[in-house]
Amino acid sequence: MKYISTRGENSSLDFDDVLISGLASDGGLYLPDAWPQFSGSGISAMKNLNYRETAFQVMRPFINQDCIDNPTLQNLIDDAYSHFDCDDVAPLVDLGNNQWMLELFHGPTLAFKDMAMQFLGPVFDCVLEKRGRRATIVGATSGDTGSAAIEACRGRKALDVFILYPHGRVSDVQRMQMTTVDDNNVHAIAVNGTFDDCQDLVKAMFNDKPFREKWNLSAVNSINWARICAQIVYYFYAAVRVGAPERDVAFAVPTGNFGNVFAGYAARKMGLPIRQLIVGTNKNDILHRFFSTGTMKMDGVDPTISPSMDIQISSNFERLLFDLFNHDSEKLSRTMTAFRETGEFSVDDEILQTAKQLFSSARFDDNQTRALMAGLYLKQNILMDPHSAVGLAAGRACIKDEDTPLVSLATAHPAKFPEATEQATGVHPELPHHLSDLMTRPEHFDVLDNDLTAVQNFIQTKSEPRP
Repeated sequence: MKYISTRGENSSLDFDDVLISGLASDGGLYLPDAWPQFSGSGISAMKNLNYRETAFQVMRPFINQDCIDNPTLQNLIDDAYSHFDCDDVAPLVDLGNNQWMLELFHGPTLAFKDMAMQFLGPVFDCVLEKRGRRATIVGATSGDTGSAAIEACRGRKALDVFILYPHGRVSDVQRMQMTTVDDNNVHAIAVNGTFDDCQDLVKAMFNDKPFREKWNLSAVNSINWARICAQIVYYFYAAVRVGAPERDVAFAVPTGNFGNVFAGYAARKMGLPIRQLIVGTNKNDILHRFFSTGTMKMDGVDPTISPSMDIQISSNFERLLFDLFNHDSEKLSRTMTAFRETGEFSVDDEILQTAKQLFSSARFDDNQTRALMAGLYLKQNILMDPHSAVGLAAGRACIKDEDTPLVSLATAHPAKFPEATEQATGVHPELPHHLSDLMTRPEHFDVLDNDLTAVQNFIQTKSEPRP
């Protein structure tokens, strides 16, 4: 398996190179040069596998053997999911009416980001140890990625970790999960700006070649292919449990940065019979507007009760656009450059219709989100966080065929957003035991302006020296 850049970088890389690089040197995102294929019988055989075994089968084709052999890969997977609070790792809850909720929040930080990040941290250690190198992890978060990355990478010998988050724009629980970690290799940075500002700073650092090379920058955001690779797993795991490959399946995904739903797209490219991918957005609805009109236009970011989706630049959308443009890297580069310069781009109707054959979308504001959360609790005694509620609402609004099983991804534990959950349901969700004292732990973080030089100087000051 080799990897190519969406922007046309000539060299093709192995998995370990892509893992360490994160973002391609030409500014593009990595994708496999060909999708591995699973036959109907191969997918059917997954019905007898647990989550760890499914992960091995799905991820093995993406990772070259000379990088990570079979026993090592299985050990990494087993270790990653040993930190989850249930044996199923990602249990399915039957909501009735052929609708299911896939709980992806049973990891140590109570969010779906753990599904990939708990694998990513050990894999970094494995690859860097073989190379005798140290890496600097730089990431931007709208809430959940940061805490998951910190938890996965804290205390690791070969990593320095710097996570940027928008100051005052994440939930208290999300913030405390990042800022109460006191390992010396971890640094939480509150940026005076939005998530998109944080993301822009990270991309600018990767595009600064001397800085990138000196500090051996790598990424844990979903721009890193290894994240997507690990997220593909739960689409296969859920689909076979609701009828695949004999039945098509639909998935509903609350979406901001487009990485989670792109993993579903990847699963479909690999042969999983996904009939529909449904994108749910909050009032920051740039993705819904694209799937409705064919135009992607930045329109500001407003704070909501689902802050992880308060995004206007969905980085992973470039990976889908690469396919929609038939792998025309030059066209893609021109489009993304225009988007950066003008804040918008449009695709022709043929491309839009191609996208709409698989993707549907819907938008829900805070009041609509609270209403669904309240109704689900009153009718079924289920507490759901606001992001997951947006996804379920979108699924119910957009499902084309009610005979098709609908799996809605529950991306965070309601206790990560206790104020919003209590507002909607009257119930204050309690944190699990291992986080019960979270809100009383001392915090460690730095507040920086939205300024590239300031952030780079901070990283250079706090990182371990490089040879």
